[in-house]
Order: sequence, then C-alpha cells, then structure tokens
Amino acid sequence: MVTKNVQQQQQQHHVDVVVPAMVVAAMASPCPAKLPRCAIPLALGFALGIAVAVYLVGSATPAVGPGGSLRLFFPLPPPAAANLSAIRQEQPPPSPEVEQTTTIKSPSWDPSGGNSAADQAAQRAGVVVEGEEFAAGSFLDIGDDELMKLAAAAPREVRAGGGAPKVAFLFLTRWDLPMAPLWDKFFDGHRGLYSVYVHSDPAFNGSDPAEGSAFHRRIIPSKEVQWGQISMVEAERRLVAHALLDHSNARFLLLSESHVPLFDFPTVYSYLINSTKVYLESYDLPGATGRGRYKRGMSPVVTAAQWRKGSQWFEMDRGLAVDVVADDVYFPVFRRFCRRNCYADEHYLPTFLGICHPSRVANRSVTWVDWSHGGPHPARFTRMEVTPDFLRWLRGGTATCDYNGGTTTVCFLFARKFLPNSLTRFLRFAPKVMGFG
Repeated sequence: MVTKNVQQQQQQHHVDVVVPAMVVAAMASPCPAKLPRCAIPLALGFALGIAVAVYLVGSATPAVGPGGSLRLFFPLPPPAAANLSAIRQEQPPPSPEVEQTTTIKSPSWDPSGGNSAADQAAQRAGVVVEGEEFAAGSFLDIGDDELMKLAAAAPREVRAGGGAPKVAFLFLTRWDLPMAPLWDKFFDGHRGLYSVYVHSDPAFNGSDPAEGSAFHRRIIPSKEVQWGQISMVEAERRLVAHALLDHSNARFLLLSESHVPLFDFPTVYSYLINSTKVYLESYDLPGATGRGRYKRGMSPVVTAAQWRKGSQWFEMDRGLAVDVVADDVYFPVFRRFCRRNCYADEHYLPTFLGICHPSRVANRSVTWVDWSHGGPHPARFTRMEVTPDFLRWLRGGTATCDYNGGTTTVCFLFARKFLPNSLTRFLRFAPKVMGFG
C-alpha cells in the first residue's frame, strides 16, 4: 500500500513538471506561422502532451469525479451557500443521548395542570406520565415505601369535566382467576369506565389472559401473602397505591378470585360512583374474635376502645384511598404488633377509618358472604348450588339497607366464595338473571 502511494505521488510530480515544460517548450519554439511544416508537428506534440497528462492524472487520482481532471487546469468557483446547505443536510444528525426513564400511561388530563406533588414525585422517580391510561404491563416496580409516597401525593379527587371517572377493580388472588371469563363479559363494552389491577403470588407462572381480556397484563409487582398476616394488608395497600397513580380512578373495590358480580356493569358503576358513603364494615365486637385480638402494645396510638372489626372486602372513594396509603401513624403500629392471632386484614381498615373518618363509613359491605356455618372461613358454593332462584335472592332478597339516605333492597353487588366449577352455571344464567353476557 505504501509503495502504491509513493508511485502515485511520483506520477503526480511527473505531471506537474513534465506537462508545463512541454507547454512552455511548444510555446517557445521558433517556428514562424508561415512555415506550415513546423506548425503541424508542433500542434501534434502539444495535443499528445495534453493526452498523456490527462491519462496520468486519471490513473493517479481515481477518486476524482467526472470532470475532476479538468479542475487541475480550470479551477471551478466555490459552491453557492445553498449547495453547501444541501451537502450538510446529507450528513446524518448526531444521535442524542437517551435518558433511561420508566413510562407510565395515565389520563391525558392532569387535575393539577402538571404541577402536582404527584407529578414532581413521579419525575424524581424517573416516571414519564403520558397518554390516556396505564399501558398494559407498565406498572412501576419500586419498593413499597416509595410507592406509598408517590401514591399519597396523587390528587385526592377526580377533576370535574376531565373525563368519566373510573372504578378500580382490585383483585387480591392466590393464583389465577378462574372466574375471568364471567368478568370479561361483565366488563365488555364499558372500556374507559373501569381499571383492573391484580395482585397474585410471585411464584405464579400461569399463562397471561388473551389480549382482549380485561385481565391481560394487569398483574402488578406482587409479594408473597400469608393468610391472616400483615402481608395481606400490605398487598391491599399495594393495589390501592397502583390504582391511585391513574388519576381518573374515583372508586376502589377489593375483590378475590372467588368473587362474582350480581348485576350488570352500568348498575354497579352507577351505584358506586354516585354513592355518598364508602362501603366497609367497622364495628365493635366483644369476644375472642373481636376485642380479644387487640394487642396492648398498640396503646396509646390505638386504644382498646378504638379497636374495630369488619369484612376485608372494602370499597372506598379516592380521598380515603389517599389517606390509607399516606397513613404513617396507625399502619406502622399494626405492622409491629398485629401479628399472631390478630388478623390485620379484618381490623386495620375498620380501626383506621373508625378513628379518622367514622361518618364516611356505611358500616356494611357490598360483597355477600355466608358466615352462617361458623368457623374461620365462610361457606363455599359448588356448581349445583348456583341456580336462578339463588341468584335472584342474592340480588334483592337478602335484606334492606340505606343508600344515599333512602332504603333499598340492592345491598350486595357481588358475592363469594364460588368454586371454579360453578363458572359454567354463571355463564349460562348471567344473561337471564344478571343482565349481561
């Protein structure tokens, strides 16, 4: 390669020296114009010299484009400014540095105009808020403490006129969702009015529901849950916190894998969105399964007189949901002292709301459960026990209750515990009895 370059330089030097010498010699030749015999050889020699020069330059500078050889003798004017701009545009732009962030889909409107504490906390956590709703599977995977702080900074209310408020369905499950086909029929046609969040066992490796399902990629970052332990409440708070990050969620409803809806979606949606109360039990129960579970170490933060019990399956509005995830007074006490034979999932929220917001609680649940058999677990229902008459009774024959100051027979919107083999019966009776499917 070095030898070739040297040869090319020598050829170029030969052109620079020989060609001008030939031209000068021809110009200086003492041949008067009257002697045609001399003029002809001179012209031939000049032409031959030019041809040889062009050949040598072309072979020595192969990279020169068309007309490049002529530029050695007739330099072209510099290109115009427009041509320089065109040349610069042909160059690829430098690649900008990409900042590593976590993208979360949330409502296109922002209740605080983009300057809320939640937005500032999201920016500190490396979260980009954009779009209409949370992208499937894009839940924020951070520690519980940081998640609670981020959710506690979220707006307490859904902005009026910013879009339809949504109901967040929070499924606390052990494994899969055997009733998912029934729920999909319940949700069908009402996209934009609900959100689904699922907390499952981290060891669960079942297949994800199909893309068209309301449960497709809706499992939040989950941790192991032990029955009757504080980890159950931690999972509930985790679900609420993730749901609060969607600013259009107005009501928050806790469900299990054995829950079924008793009414169609429009009825449930209207019932919850328009309610002036939150649906959670909070009562004082004497005996071993009530007051007997109180731990003296909780005093003076939680006294024995403040100790309350209620069903685990709650429903609350956005303001109370923010208070729950922001609680750094009562929950730490429960986490420290409510351990053995305490069952925090039946006492934390009833006690917390009984202390902080007693007037907001309807003191009833919208989930029907049969405790008539006694024992630590409610009754379970198999396939043959699901009949149209039984479903009609659940829908309006169990009791009367208060709703927004009036009396109604629609007290329960959901029921549990139904075994997976009852799914086919629900799918069969839902169109005739429950109004969907």
